[in-house]
Amino acid sequence: MEAGGPQPAQAEEGKGGLRTALAGLTTRGRSFLAAGVAAAICAYVLGQSDLLRVGLLLAVLPLVCATVLYRTRYRVAGSRRLSPARVPAGSEARVHLRMDNVSRLPTGLLMLQDRVPYVLGPRPRFVLDRVEAGGRREVSYRVRSDLRGRYPLGPLQLRLTDPFGMCELTRSFSTYDTLTVIPRVEALPAVRLSGEAKGYGDGRNRSLALAGEDDVIPRGYRHGDDLRRVHWRSTARYGELMVRREEQPQRARCTVLLDTRAHAFRGAGPDSAFEWAVAGTASALVHMLERGFSVRLLTDTGNSVPGEGSDGFAGASQESADAAGLMMDTLAVIDHSDGAGLSPAYDVLRGGNEGLLIAFLGDLDEEQATVAAKMRQRSGAAVAFVLDSTAWAHGPGGAPGGPGDERLRMLREAGWTAVAVPPGVALVDLWKQADHMRTSSGPAPAAGTTTGGWG
Repeated sequence: MEAGGPQPAQAEEGKGGLRTALAGLTTRGRSFLAAGVAAAICAYVLGQSDLLRVGLLLAVLPLVCATVLYRTRYRVAGSRRLSPARVPAGSEARVHLRMDNVSRLPTGLLMLQDRVPYVLGPRPRFVLDRVEAGGRREVSYRVRSDLRGRYPLGPLQLRLTDPFGMCELTRSFSTYDTLTVIPRVEALPAVRLSGEAKGYGDGRNRSLALAGEDDVIPRGYRHGDDLRRVHWRSTARYGELMVRREEQPQRARCTVLLDTRAHAFRGAGPDSAFEWAVAGTASALVHMLERGFSVRLLTDTGNSVPGEGSDGFAGASQESADAAGLMMDTLAVIDHSDGAGLSPAYDVLRGGNEGLLIAFLGDLDEEQATVAAKMRQRSGAAVAFVLDSTAWAHGPGGAPGGPGDERLRMLREAGWTAVAVPPGVALVDLWKQADHMRTSSGPAPAAGTTTGGWG
């Protein structure tokens, strides 16, 4: 993806142009100018014409270099290309820079510097040798961030120098690009999700047009339809071939709820409880899309992504890849909310037809645990990963705190498959633990020790 194509470097026009050029004189250029002026004064005082010629040469040379360099400011163009433009946290992206000399004269020494946020690494600098007329130079550098977010790259700065090193001018390009760092995504094992029906993949079910097979609404014949499904009575009525409408494939639905309440999480940084919840949400969304589900992202504030269409799910009107990209972009910049509870998210859920509900919750008091428990009545099945932010703040083996057995018991009695999330445990292990809890009537084992299906 090219970042807008070659763009000319920007420079100030008008009366300030000469001052800008003189301000770009290097130490060598200023020394030559000072020496020339001094020699000219001495020649005038002493009456030495030869010394006057030398003084004029020394003084004029840096001025000529500055003037020529200033007049060539628009004749270098550049472009930037990100590969890729969206990268998971902890992974590297490569930035490709291209400089084109669009003038008829060769350039002098070029020094490139691209502005990047500190979190992406040191500011890259490059030195390019003389670029011939119509020539091109390409360089690249790598960026990496352990923190998700959207980071601007640019504008690119170009320092032009003359062959004698008398003048150096800095120009900034007008465009910049954005690198999106999305949460890390774990590959989750496939399990049989409760409440789903067979057909059309793991995440789809089928429904008939009407209740009975004999009463299905016929439709017009299409090339490739099985002739055994021709509905002769309707064909005679409409005067054209009509066939019985087959079972209509429908995607099963899945809502992934992310709790973003600020007081429900403690700590910050890539190893905090909130960042684990965001990464877990991203992994669950990608996994369910790959299973063929219609998926949406829901937060405690009631905001739904993608929110397209009447049902708010990523369905036939939006391809899975586009839906995943939209939700990943949302998770890349999501932050704590000022909300006090989960009631807005509960109001978004409609009773009976919401399909599977997967929730990543922070600390729950008794009131919010009650609200979360009622969400189970508005979904076909519900799995909750409840984080203990106090324990996460102390790290693995730290002091316990957080949701407590009472909160988990309230969710489980309401029908949730509720899993406590200790610090530092991978989501794939907890995913298997939730799998075992749904298929076993006994107590759940430690995370990561069982496999099976959510039956």
